[in-house]
Amino acid sequence: MNIEEQFNIIANEYDKNRRKFIHCFDDYYENTTKFIIYNIAKPMRVLDLGAGTGLLTYYWYQQCPSAEYVLVDIADEMLNIARKRFCGIDNISYMTLDYSKQLPSDDFDAIISALSIHHLSDSDKQKLFKKIYNKLPKNGIFINYDQFCAEQYEMNRWFNSYWEKQLSVSGLTEHDIELWKERRKLDRECSVEKEVQMLSDCGFEAVKCIYSSQKFAVIAAIK
Repeated sequence: MNIEEQFNIIANEYDKNRRKFIHCFDDYYENTTKFIIYNIAKPMRVLDLGAGTGLLTYYWYQQCPSAEYVLVDIADEMLNIARKRFCGIDNISYMTLDYSKQLPSDDFDAIISALSIHHLSDSDKQKLFKKIYNKLPKNGIFINYDQFCAEQYEMNRWFNSYWEKQLSVSGLTEHDIELWKERRKLDRECSVEKEVQMLSDCGFEAVKCIYSSQKFAVIAAIK
Protein backbone atom coordinates (compact mmCIF):
# COMPACT_ATOMS: atom_id res chain seq x y z
CA MET A 1 0.00 0.00 0.00
CA ASN A 2 1.10 3.59 -0.55
CA ILE A 3 1.38 6.29 2.14
CA GLU A 4 -2.15 7.63 1.58
CA GLU A 5 -3.70 4.16 1.99
CA GLN A 6 -1.57 3.29 5.04
CA PHE A 7 -2.49 6.41 6.96
CA ASN A 8 -6.17 6.39 6.02
CA ILE A 9 -6.38 2.93 7.62
CA ILE A 10 -5.00 4.08 10.98
CA ALA A 11 -6.60 7.55 11.15
CA ASN A 12 -9.03 6.80 13.98
CA GLU A 13 -6.39 5.13 16.17
CA TYR A 14 -3.59 7.56 15.37
CA ASP A 15 -3.82 10.03 18.26
CA LYS A 16 -4.64 7.41 20.87
CA ASN A 17 -1.43 5.55 20.11
CA ARG A 18 0.96 8.48 19.65
CA ARG A 19 2.19 8.42 23.25
CA LYS A 20 2.88 4.71 22.97
CA PHE A 21 4.90 5.15 19.80
CA ILE A 22 6.84 8.21 21.00
CA HIS A 23 8.51 7.74 24.38
CA CYS A 24 9.39 11.46 24.63
CA PHE A 25 5.95 12.69 23.56
CA ASP A 26 5.55 15.67 25.93
CA ASP A 27 9.05 17.08 25.36
CA TYR A 28 8.83 16.43 21.64
CA TYR A 29 5.46 18.03 20.95
CA GLU A 30 4.58 20.35 23.82
CA ASN A 31 7.73 21.57 25.53
CA THR A 32 9.73 22.04 22.32
CA THR A 33 6.84 23.99 20.79
CA LYS A 34 6.72 26.27 23.84
CA PHE A 35 10.47 26.84 23.54
CA ILE A 36 10.17 27.75 19.85
CA ILE A 37 7.26 30.13 20.21
CA TYR A 38 8.84 31.83 23.23
CA ASN A 39 11.75 32.83 20.99
CA ILE A 40 9.98 34.02 17.84
CA ALA A 41 7.60 36.74 16.79
CA LYS A 42 4.12 35.25 16.87
CA PRO A 43 3.39 34.10 13.29
CA MET A 44 0.30 35.31 11.45
CA ARG A 45 0.08 32.35 9.04
CA VAL A 46 1.28 28.79 9.71
CA LEU A 47 1.43 25.90 7.23
CA ASP A 48 1.44 22.34 8.65
CA LEU A 49 2.80 19.82 6.13
CA GLY A 50 1.65 16.23 6.54
CA ALA A 51 -0.67 17.54 9.24
CA GLY A 52 -2.60 14.29 9.64
CA THR A 53 -5.03 14.55 12.55
CA GLY A 54 -3.81 18.05 13.45
CA LEU A 55 -1.81 16.95 16.48
CA LEU A 56 1.12 19.32 15.92
CA THR A 57 -1.16 22.20 15.02
CA TYR A 58 -3.01 21.55 18.29
CA TYR A 59 0.16 22.37 20.28
CA TRP A 60 0.95 25.41 18.15
CA TYR A 61 -2.62 26.64 18.47
CA GLN A 62 -2.33 26.49 22.27
CA GLN A 63 0.48 29.04 22.06
CA CYS A 64 -0.70 31.05 19.02
CA PRO A 65 -4.51 30.88 18.87
CA SER A 66 -4.81 34.02 16.72
CA ALA A 67 -2.68 32.69 13.84
CA GLU A 68 -4.22 31.36 10.64
CA TYR A 69 -3.39 27.68 10.11
CA VAL A 70 -3.47 25.67 6.88
CA LEU A 71 -3.28 21.90 7.36
CA VAL A 72 -2.07 19.89 4.36
CA ASP A 73 -2.11 16.10 4.07
CA ILE A 74 -2.36 13.49 1.32
CA ALA A 75 -4.77 11.35 3.40
CA ASP A 76 -8.19 12.97 3.64
CA GLU A 77 -9.37 10.57 6.35
CA MET A 78 -6.58 11.88 8.58
CA LEU A 79 -7.69 15.45 7.89
CA ASN A 80 -11.25 14.47 8.78
CA ILE A 81 -10.00 13.74 12.30
CA ALA A 82 -8.41 17.20 12.35
CA ARG A 83 -11.67 18.76 11.19
CA LYS A 84 -13.43 17.16 14.16
CA ARG A 85 -10.65 18.23 16.54
CA PHE A 86 -10.92 21.88 15.50
CA CYS A 87 -14.66 21.99 14.83
CA GLY A 88 -15.95 25.55 15.16
CA ILE A 89 -12.52 27.20 14.89
CA ASP A 90 -12.61 29.50 11.88
CA ASN A 91 -8.89 30.25 11.50
CA ILE A 92 -7.95 26.65 10.61
CA SER A 93 -8.38 25.34 7.07
CA TYR A 94 -7.52 22.09 5.29
CA MET A 95 -6.10 20.96 1.95
CA THR A 96 -5.85 17.39 0.66
CA LEU A 97 -2.58 17.68 -1.23
CA ASP A 98 0.69 15.87 -1.90
CA TYR A 99 3.10 18.51 -0.58
CA SER A 100 6.09 16.75 -2.15
CA LYS A 101 4.69 17.81 -5.51
CA GLN A 102 2.96 21.07 -4.71
CA LEU A 103 2.70 23.61 -1.88
CA PRO A 104 -0.23 25.98 -1.34
CA SER A 105 0.10 29.15 -3.38
CA ASP A 106 0.07 31.53 -0.38
CA ASP A 107 3.08 32.59 1.69
CA PHE A 108 3.51 31.76 5.38
CA ASP A 109 5.46 33.10 8.36
CA ALA A 110 6.08 29.60 9.72
CA ILE A 111 6.05 26.16 8.12
CA ILE A 112 5.92 23.14 10.42
CA SER A 113 5.81 19.39 10.00
CA ALA A 114 5.76 16.34 12.26
CA LEU A 115 6.69 12.74 11.44
CA SER A 116 6.06 13.10 7.73
CA ILE A 117 9.06 14.30 5.72
CA HIS A 118 11.08 11.17 6.56
CA HIS A 119 8.90 9.36 3.99
CA LEU A 120 10.66 11.27 1.18
CA SER A 121 13.90 10.32 -0.53
CA ASP A 122 16.88 12.57 0.17
CA SER A 123 16.59 14.19 -3.25
CA ASP A 124 12.90 14.91 -2.71
CA LYS A 125 13.64 16.28 0.77
CA GLN A 126 16.15 18.68 -0.76
CA LYS A 127 13.63 19.85 -3.38
CA LEU A 128 10.96 20.34 -0.72
CA PHE A 129 13.29 22.30 1.56
CA LYS A 130 14.08 24.70 -1.29
CA LYS A 131 10.35 25.22 -1.92
CA ILE A 132 9.82 25.82 1.79
CA TYR A 133 12.68 28.35 1.82
CA ASN A 134 11.09 30.24 -1.07
CA LYS A 135 7.72 30.36 0.73
CA LEU A 136 9.09 32.09 3.81
CA PRO A 137 9.87 35.78 4.40
CA LYS A 138 13.12 37.02 5.90
CA ASN A 139 13.27 35.62 9.47
CA GLY A 140 10.53 33.12 8.63
CA ILE A 141 10.96 29.70 10.21
CA PHE A 142 10.70 26.05 9.25
CA ILE A 143 10.41 23.50 12.05
CA ASN A 144 10.64 19.78 11.35
CA TYR A 145 9.65 17.39 14.14
CA ASP A 146 10.67 14.05 12.66
CA GLN A 147 12.30 10.67 13.07
CA PHE A 148 15.89 10.17 11.99
CA CYS A 149 18.53 7.50 11.67
CA ALA A 150 21.90 7.72 13.38
CA GLU A 151 24.85 8.39 11.10
CA GLN A 152 26.71 5.30 12.31
CA TYR A 153 25.32 1.84 11.57
CA GLU A 154 25.84 0.44 15.06
CA MET A 155 24.27 3.41 16.84
CA ASN A 156 21.32 3.27 14.44
CA ARG A 157 20.90 -0.40 15.34
CA TRP A 158 20.75 0.66 19.01
CA PHE A 159 18.04 3.22 18.24
CA ASN A 160 15.91 0.82 16.22
CA SER A 161 16.20 -2.18 18.54
CA TYR A 162 15.36 -0.13 21.64
CA TRP A 163 12.38 1.47 19.89
CA GLU A 164 11.03 -1.99 19.03
CA LYS A 165 11.56 -3.10 22.63
CA GLN A 166 9.67 -0.05 23.95
CA LEU A 167 6.75 -0.74 21.63
CA SER A 168 6.57 -4.39 22.67
CA VAL A 169 5.83 -3.36 26.27
CA SER A 170 3.82 -0.21 25.52
CA GLY A 171 0.36 -1.76 25.51
CA LEU A 172 0.00 -1.59 21.73
CA THR A 173 -1.81 -4.54 20.21
CA GLU A 174 -0.03 -6.98 17.92
CA HIS A 175 -2.15 -5.57 15.09
CA ASP A 176 -0.96 -2.02 15.87
CA ILE A 177 2.65 -3.18 15.80
CA GLU A 178 2.18 -5.07 12.53
CA LEU A 179 0.72 -1.94 10.93
CA TRP A 180 3.66 0.05 12.27
CA LYS A 181 6.09 -2.42 10.70
CA GLU A 182 4.31 -2.01 7.36
CA ARG A 183 4.53 1.78 7.64
CA ARG A 184 8.23 1.51 8.50
CA LYS A 185 8.79 0.03 5.04
CA LEU A 186 7.87 3.44 3.64
CA ASP A 187 10.45 5.31 5.75
CA ARG A 188 13.40 7.04 4.08
CA GLU A 189 15.13 8.43 7.14
CA CYS A 190 18.27 10.52 7.00
CA SER A 191 20.45 11.61 9.90
CA VAL A 192 19.94 14.87 11.77
CA GLU A 193 23.38 15.98 10.61
CA LYS A 194 22.51 15.38 6.95
CA GLU A 195 19.21 17.24 7.17
CA VAL A 196 20.83 20.21 8.89
CA GLN A 197 23.29 20.38 5.99
CA MET A 198 20.49 20.10 3.42
CA LEU A 199 18.68 23.05 4.99
CA SER A 200 21.86 25.11 5.19
CA ASP A 201 22.50 24.38 1.52
CA CYS A 202 19.06 25.80 0.69
CA GLY A 203 20.07 29.16 2.14
CA PHE A 204 18.67 29.12 5.68
CA GLU A 205 20.90 31.36 7.80
CA ALA A 206 20.48 29.54 11.11
CA VAL A 207 19.84 25.80 11.33
CA LYS A 208 20.00 23.79 14.54
CA CYS A 209 18.72 20.57 16.06
CA ILE A 210 16.94 21.99 19.12
CA TYR A 211 15.69 18.71 20.57
CA SER A 212 16.82 15.11 20.23
CA SER A 213 15.95 11.83 21.92
CA GLN A 214 17.16 8.75 20.03
CA LYS A 215 14.96 8.41 16.90
CA PHE A 216 13.10 11.66 17.49
CA ALA A 217 14.47 15.14 16.87
CA VAL A 218 13.30 18.67 16.09
CA ILE A 219 15.22 20.85 13.64
CA ALA A 220 14.68 24.60 13.42
CA ALA A 221 15.69 26.63 10.35
CA ILE A 222 15.50 30.42 10.20
CA LYS A 223 15.62 32.21 6.86
